[in-house]
Amino acid sequence: MRFGIFYEHQLPRPWGPDAEHRLLSDALEQVELADRAGIDYVWEVEHHFLEEYSHSSAPEVFLAAASQRTRQIRLGHGIVQAPSAVNHPARIAERIATLDLVSDGRVEFGTGESSSAAELGGFGVPREAKRAMWEETLDAVTRMFTEDPFAGYDGDFLRMPPRNVVPKPLQKPHPPLWVACSRRETIHLAARSGVGALSFSFVEPEDAAHWVTEYYDLIASEECVPRGFAVNPNVAVVLPMMLHPDEATAIDRGIDGAHFFGYSLGHYYGGTHVVGGTDLWQSFGEDRTEQGFAREIVSPTAAPLAVRLLQAGLGSLRGAIGTPAQVTDLIARYAGEAGRAGCRRPIRSMRMPSLPPLGGPGTCRCASWPGRPGARPASPPGSGYRRARVRWPDGRPTAGSSGCSAARRRSAPCSPSSPAASSRTRRRALLAASSTTLA
Repeated sequence: MRFGIFYEHQLPRPWGPDAEHRLLSDALEQVELADRAGIDYVWEVEHHFLEEYSHSSAPEVFLAAASQRTRQIRLGHGIVQAPSAVNHPARIAERIATLDLVSDGRVEFGTGESSSAAELGGFGVPREAKRAMWEETLDAVTRMFTEDPFAGYDGDFLRMPPRNVVPKPLQKPHPPLWVACSRRETIHLAARSGVGALSFSFVEPEDAAHWVTEYYDLIASEECVPRGFAVNPNVAVVLPMMLHPDEATAIDRGIDGAHFFGYSLGHYYGGTHVVGGTDLWQSFGEDRTEQGFAREIVSPTAAPLAVRLLQAGLGSLRGAIGTPAQVTDLIARYAGEAGRAGCRRPIRSMRMPSLPPLGGPGTCRCASWPGRPGARPASPPGSGYRRARVRWPDGRPTAGSSGCSAARRRSAPCSPSSPAASSRTRRRALLAASSTTLA
């Protein structure tokens, strides 16, 4: 089992003059404490303009500050928004590499398309183009990490001449790659791309087992064509979480924060927001029950935990909010379901608390995921990297069997610097230059 903390930096109204300062200062203190306690990960989102829901618009700054207060904890971008109108790919590569250097190689590089109307509209990103923008950005950034110099890019959304993008990351060929997933289909996309799946859906252990099985079946198949130069086979499933020896106390301290997170998510991704006018915390108090976050049906029962509740026609969210024994049982169910589904990899569990906002509720989240082996992908000598085949801890699939490999799909090499070569073709030429295995 592995554990982590995750931050949206929620800040419900009303806001005091020092609210954001205290929010970030206390979060950094929490990260420092988590590092000393042996927590494995801290994840930080990137959101823009989502007032109350997320005041985390510069995760690279927060994680850089955290890197200088910690020694062991992994620093996760969960995620960097990939459309070039939000973050130019060269700036992403530079910031990720610099963070990896100053943290002594502790970066986890999560990416995503962005989805809320507030963010897409604020940066002028066409919704129908965001997936293609993500694909181009990930393609370009991973090449910037490995090419010396970067051979340039001529895509639909990114055009850039050859430049030496420096510095390069400490982890070779690059930090582990992840992508944000909100649906089963995007988990499949992650597997076919050879990257970790950061799933932000609240799912029961039985449902998560199906997702995990499908993910690993795809990532070990011929359908997996990695978008990076190393494979990161992981699935994360997020849950609210609050622990206390007394179940009623855990509920009182954790449930409002968990519900406000879910309510705010629904508001910005499907509701109507008045910029600077909507009081999200007030709206939450008025209609949380109608939106599926009924407080009255969450009560101490000493029963096994369920992620979602339904009682008397009312729905609610519970998750990992309860006693240590209840939460241990829930995590064990995730592990057991993954085992019965044929996943031979260990389950990692992630505890994700954030600060009780000033004047508002506490917020906690956790996640359970199949874990990555402890070993990092090897960094072979030579002029490039080959996309990695997956090798499981128990030896399957073997190096000669099917797995994540793109190089076999091309029949002839081409020059990575050829002006006529597409970005994808140049990448495959680099991949064919050497061989990397994830042990």
